[in-house]
This record gives sequence, structure tokens and C-alpha cells, in this order.
Amino acid sequence: MKNDSGKDLKYIEMAISLAIDNVESGGGPFGAVVVRNGKILSTGVNQVIRNADPTAHAEIIAIRSAAKKTGTHVLEGCTIYSSSEPCPMCLGAIYWANIERLVFASGKAEAEKAGFIDAHIYREIDQEVHKRKLLTQKIDTPEAGKEFKAWKDREDKNPY
Repeated sequence: MKNDSGKDLKYIEMAISLAIDNVESGGGPFGAVVVRNGKILSTGVNQVIRNADPTAHAEIIAIRSAAKKTGTHVLEGCTIYSSSEPCPMCLGAIYWANIERLVFASGKAEAEKAGFIDAHIYREIDQEVHKRKLLTQKIDTPEAGKEFKAWKDREDKNPY
């Protein structure tokens, strides 16, 4: 991916710097920056241990902050800069937020070498449900699907 006139380098280095600062204060080695039209909307660092929250990844923190700041869950026109290739949860959140562009520095293989299981989760997600290590069961019930019918039938819904 081509750098955007040096701006990509500026923001990716900021994400890396946030990650390093977070490590030095006892947190995980992950930082993220959300930018729209050349302006920083938010930043985030890994707060998993600090908050005892397995979802408190840098990208999630930055996305939540940007959404709160803009007053919408739709972050179109934004780029997210991440010190590391986002894990599946964060990548999903990036897609859900309609972020236009993702730029990262270190890859998931590097994260795995440092002891993070991102690559393992990617492999697990690719498995058929019955082959995953996470025991998963689908229960057939007449109630299944009624939630989606209620959603489809609601005229004043706000799609996302």
C-alpha cells in the first residue's frame, strides 16, 4: 500500500509510539489511531490487563472513542492505523464501523512470535464449526429466527 504523502508514516509511527509507551506503563504492545480528513479523531492503547477486559484492544478503544466523538457508529472516510495487524475481533469491528482504510506495521506472525494468539484465532475461524477447539453447539428451536423477523418488520430501525 502506498504511503499517503508521508501522512501514513506519521500516523503509523504514532500508533507504534503509543504501543511502546503502553508497554512501559505495564500494558500490552498495541496502539491505534483513527484519522479522518487529516485530523486525529481518537487514539487507543491495549487496556486488557488494566481493565480486566478481554475486548479492550487498542483498535476497539480507538473505534469506541471515535464513534462517541462523532456521535455515530459509522466511521466512513476514516483510516485506522494500528501498530500491529488487527486480531479477528478488531478486524471485525473495523468492518462494522465502516472504516475505509486500515494501515498496520507488524504482522500477525510477529505478534504470534511475541506470544499473542491472533494467528491461532484466524486459523480457528477458518475451521468448520464442528472442528474448532471451542465447543460449539447450534440448538434448533421454533423460536430461532423470530428476532430477525422482528428486526425486518420494524419500520423505524436504524440499519448498521
